[in-house]
Amino acid sequence: MTAKVHRRLPRPAELRELLRPAPIQLNGTERRLARAASIADLRALARRRAPRAVFDFADGGAGAGELALRRARETFQRLEFHPSALRDVSHVSAETVILGKPSAQPFAFAPTGLTRMMHTAGERAVVAVAEQAGIPYALSTMGSTTIEDTATAGPQARKWFQLFLWRDRSSAKELVDRAAAAGYDTLILTVDTPVAGTRLRDVHNGLTVPQQLTLRTFVNGALHPRYWFDLLTTEPLTFANLAASEGTIADQIDRVFDPAITVADLEWLRGHWQGSLVVKGIQSVSDAQRVVDAGADGIVLSSHGGRQLDRAPVPVELVPAVREKLDGRAEILVDTGMTTGADIVAALALGANAALVGRAFLYGLMAGGQRGVARAVEILSREVVQTMALLGVNSVTELRPEHVSIRLS
Repeated sequence: MTAKVHRRLPRPAELRELLRPAPIQLNGTERRLARAASIADLRALARRRAPRAVFDFADGGAGAGELALRRARETFQRLEFHPSALRDVSHVSAETVILGKPSAQPFAFAPTGLTRMMHTAGERAVVAVAEQAGIPYALSTMGSTTIEDTATAGPQARKWFQLFLWRDRSSAKELVDRAAAAGYDTLILTVDTPVAGTRLRDVHNGLTVPQQLTLRTFVNGALHPRYWFDLLTTEPLTFANLAASEGTIADQIDRVFDPAITVADLEWLRGHWQGSLVVKGIQSVSDAQRVVDAGADGIVLSSHGGRQLDRAPVPVELVPAVREKLDGRAEILVDTGMTTGADIVAALALGANAALVGRAFLYGLMAGGQRGVARAVEILSREVVQTMALLGVNSVTELRPEHVSIRLS
């Protein structure tokens, strides 16, 4: 027997509710960003709005297959959560302590080179968002805004400075002294760049600094006129903290950075820096122990975003063993491959103290400038809290290895 449906005429009040138009957002950037519900959405926006060479510089990895980057992302896809039911999660807080100081979220903005290439607001926009969000921001030696100008753009932000050791140690010491004078409280020494990795997307796109006008860039510029107008009508794009030089990014890395760096250089740096000292680019348990023995307060398990050694280890897979070996002697941060708040929570559950995110905010920057960076933080922050609630935990300190495992396939 077919069920009988009783029909009626809708009341005028019901029609008014259904036919009420949604608010019209006249600002195109706000309209686009409001529709972005994930970092993947921001990435898609960035890909449409930025020239190909610019997007590929941020998005790409090392090697023909970009295996280090791809494997890192695949590992996060294989992580499986194990939630606890019947827990009171009416109040969930993502606040934590990173390197001795409070942070509103268990992640910080990673150092990224040439940030003004993504959007002319560059590092100034990113540090301003970090200040608003209450999270740390790390300025790169390869940044496109000076140490001092970045500090001015985020006076109350917690600022870290990422250092590559130069062949000329006096120049490196000058950078360290400038960072200290400008109020940076943490120094991050990157040790996975004895030479530049092969980033084939940059090679194929002919990416140079300063950018050179080729037929490819001319055609691409016609498709992105606003980007090129902004670039050409603002301060020149350079490595703001390096002596002026030209050529590909790999050429400049090989020209300036020191392939002879050893643990002795870390000890030398420890003697010149009074704040927290972190070593970034650690990819083994033994190296983690060596740098902590030499005076590091923390390490970043990192494959440089998969941009240096192809087939490098997956950093998040190293967390449990490194945690056990260090036994609380130093803090463990981790990067590479994280594109969601759930990825960050999984890394914390495995034993990391915090995560560094880079591409996530760069996608936001390309998609919508400073507002796009803020949108990336909104997305990640919401996902972190949501994942914690679904796991049945109220705080970052409650996350445990039993909350997550890595599926074999």
